[in-house]
Amino acid sequence: MSTALKGESNCVTVLFGERFQHSDSFDVVFREGMELVERTAAYLDSVGRQEAKKLKPPTTMLYATESMRLTTRLLDLASWLLIRRALKEGEIDEEQARRKRRRVKLQSLGRPSHIKAYDDLPQGLRDLIEESFLLHDRIKRLDKTLTTTLQDVTAHESASGDSNPVGHQMSKLRLAFGG
Repeated sequence: MSTALKGESNCVTVLFGERFQHSDSFDVVFREGMELVERTAAYLDSVGRQEAKKLKPPTTMLYATESMRLTTRLLDLASWLLIRRALKEGEIDEEQARRKRRRVKLQSLGRPSHIKAYDDLPQGLRDLIEESFLLHDRIKRLDKTLTTTLQDVTAHESASGDSNPVGHQMSKLRLAFGG
């Protein structure tokens, strides 16, 4: 998504993704994501392990499956965050970030609403799974916004032929949110 900033004689398009990437808001998302990874690792290594030993056989398999999905999801999210931070810090360029990002799968397998006997899992694991999906959904939206380039916006504006300001902004919103 972009915003046009009007000066006295010119108009400059500012991409939200670029501004966000270099803002304190990105640092907050980064910290929250990495803290969730650390809390999950600590839980699975201690309390989670103890809770898993108390489960009955059908639920033990579900616990193993869901803890593995959780770990995989968080590794993907952490990879995405680390790529974005490396780009922000100038450690890699846009092209390197694009190549690395292609290898990260932001999949949403194992949504709690689709898991039979989900309520039989320990509350600690369920809380972490739900938190991971909140972060996942947030990062998916950010990823879509951050990958919208100025060329995408310009091409879409040219194709849509929007000449009025409201139509122009609506086109940008449709582009950013896939409408």
